[in-house]
Amino acid sequence: MRKYVLKNWLNSALCRLNSFWSHSRSVILLLVVGLLLNVIPAKLAIFFGLPLYLDCTGTVLTAMLGGYLPAIIVGFSLNAINGISDPVTTYYGVLSILIAIFAAFFFHKNFFKNAWRILVVIFSFAIIGGGLGSIFTYFLFGLNLGEGASAPFAVAFHDVMGFGLFTSQFLADIVVDVFDKTIIVVLAVFIFHFISQNYKDQMNRIFMRKTGTGRGFSNSMVSNSLLRKAIIMMIITEVLLGTLASAIGFFLYREKTIRSFTEIAYGAAQAATVAVDVEKLDEYIAKGYEAEGYARTKWVLERIRESFPQTKFLYVYKFLPDGVVVIFDLDSDDYPGEPPGKKITFDPAYKAYLPNLLAGEEIEPIISNDIYGWLFMVYKPLKNAAGKTVAYVGVDIAMETIKTDEAVFFIKLLSLFFGLSILIMCVVVELVKRRVVAPLNNMSQAVFRIATNTMIASEFEDGEMDLGRIKMSVDKLVGLDILNHDEIGKLYEDVCTMSRDTYNFMWKVQEQGKRIQRMQEVIIMEFAEMVEARDKCTGDHIKKTAEYVEAVARELQVEGKFKGVLTDAYVNKLKRAAPLHDIGKIAVSDLILNKNGKLTDDEYAIMKSHTTEGGKILQKIVDDAKGAFDPDYLTESIEMAKYHHEKWDGTGYPERLKGEKIPLSARIMAVADVFDALIAERIYKKGFSYEKAMAIITEGAGKHFDPDVVEAFTHISRKLYDERTKISQTESGESGEKEPEIAVKAG
Repeated sequence: MRKYVLKNWLNSALCRLNSFWSHSRSVILLLVVGLLLNVIPAKLAIFFGLPLYLDCTGTVLTAMLGGYLPAIIVGFSLNAINGISDPVTTYYGVLSILIAIFAAFFFHKNFFKNAWRILVVIFSFAIIGGGLGSIFTYFLFGLNLGEGASAPFAVAFHDVMGFGLFTSQFLADIVVDVFDKTIIVVLAVFIFHFISQNYKDQMNRIFMRKTGTGRGFSNSMVSNSLLRKAIIMMIITEVLLGTLASAIGFFLYREKTIRSFTEIAYGAAQAATVAVDVEKLDEYIAKGYEAEGYARTKWVLERIRESFPQTKFLYVYKFLPDGVVVIFDLDSDDYPGEPPGKKITFDPAYKAYLPNLLAGEEIEPIISNDIYGWLFMVYKPLKNAAGKTVAYVGVDIAMETIKTDEAVFFIKLLSLFFGLSILIMCVVVELVKRRVVAPLNNMSQAVFRIATNTMIASEFEDGEMDLGRIKMSVDKLVGLDILNHDEIGKLYEDVCTMSRDTYNFMWKVQEQGKRIQRMQEVIIMEFAEMVEARDKCTGDHIKKTAEYVEAVARELQVEGKFKGVLTDAYVNKLKRAAPLHDIGKIAVSDLILNKNGKLTDDEYAIMKSHTTEGGKILQKIVDDAKGAFDPDYLTESIEMAKYHHEKWDGTGYPERLKGEKIPLSARIMAVADVFDALIAERIYKKGFSYEKAMAIITEGAGKHFDPDVVEAFTHISRKLYDERTKISQTESGESGEKEPEIAVKAG
């Protein structure tokens, strides 16, 4: 036994390993080919000097074949590989990821199958690659209309149409990208067309994609799927985390940038304090450019400023109670420096720091926003030999420089964070789909099939449920073979156990029901035969009439009569109900039942009461049993017992019903009952010949009998008669009723 289990386990493991290796090879092939289709066309475009990029053909094709995850991997991998030699390329990875997402989405929505929809795809890609790419480039490198594949268009928009620099570059990048993405989409669709359907189907199965053929992962059973909720939660989490991380990173970077710029400014100021001769400051103020060493010192200060490119202004001021006196003030690109010895009024930004400056103390950096711009200012005191502050070296850095660095950092941060987070999110979504959503969805569908087939199987036919559907559904559930070693795996085991136990219980109940039903039918048949035996009938009458009823009903089915009523289940009920049609005779005296002579009017009235008595007996069984018997089956029994002596023309009994108001079961029984009474041999008569019996039956069509029933009976009556005559000629007995010939002739 252990060897058998171990062998099965090894076979299952080998099958899984082979399947995993086959899937892995197909996925690796998809990723490698996708990456090559990104690299090779891009290199060819560069080699031939084409004003195109052609760097996402593989991304689009991979999205068409495998969906979101492989397309994102292929798209981001190209940027990651190029980022080894050019780190800036990595920051454009988020654009490749967005193109991969949109490509998978558009393919899922069948946009690639319609020419007009393909235009939407192309322009969407152009907005991402050209529009967002242009914004990224602006923040990373600024504006330069003379560079890049879009340079001719940018220059034309700017010089000819008069657009601004940014607008010109933005529109030019979109125009070039429209041509670029058109070629890419056409090439991807062309290659996709020649890929075999088997490989496409394999990719759909591997990545559990819902397709038009119904293959792959489906969540159609629920309106708000768990996967959709998981994706929404992850997107919200990513946005919140991204916002928080970006904000923290931004403020940390700002702090670092200000600290770095402060160090730069203090470094420039410290170098300037070394270059300036403190003992000659009064002479520099008095003589200015004529003072000895002034020009040389100013030249050194200019070299210092050049060594610190972030520095916008560098100057040396002497602070007095009524203003500042200029000692050195270097020219900048926008503003000429003030001449030495000039006194200028205090800037409002100094107001809070003026007491400290007049006292010659160190001060914190000052942020000023005046006519000279938004400045970050650092002051370093110049002290004489006695240690007294006689002037300050000032270094100003433009805040726009800090803001530009912050913007570039923020763009890089967002690009890398959201690019990588989207990639990670897709991997997590794939794992959630495979390990959580798909098992739950498959279990849900399997349980739904079991419930549906249980409902179908609960429709009884011949007292037997069709458990085959349920068994098949349970086998499919067990065949899912979910191997999660977690709550889902435990749930799967419990569901399988419950389903098997439920099926086994239903099977046992059905077997018990079959035995009870067989006992019920035997008791009913014996009871009916006992009633028939009271008028010295052999009991063969009830068996034959049941056979005739079934045969006539089947023939009516074949001929397409009474389609809405004559189902297989209904015919089976008629066959089971037929033996009870004369059960009311139990209320008729033996003297009347076994009288050899003709019945008097009073005796005949008592004989006719067996119809109503039969209906009452069966109705009481229904009422007393309270659902223990098949209600439909007993309903047919009641109608057949009560109305089988009604006549088509309304002259029958007990209620003189006419035409189709007579229940179909009773109309069929009327023909079967009279035919068997005619051909059966009794003590007081011999059986009629087939021809005579059928003459009486056909003569009664439209009078005694339903014409449709008679017509169907004529098609099978010969066969029924031949089978009937095989019964031993020694059997004899009186008719179930004393006036069969009279009744037929009167009908």
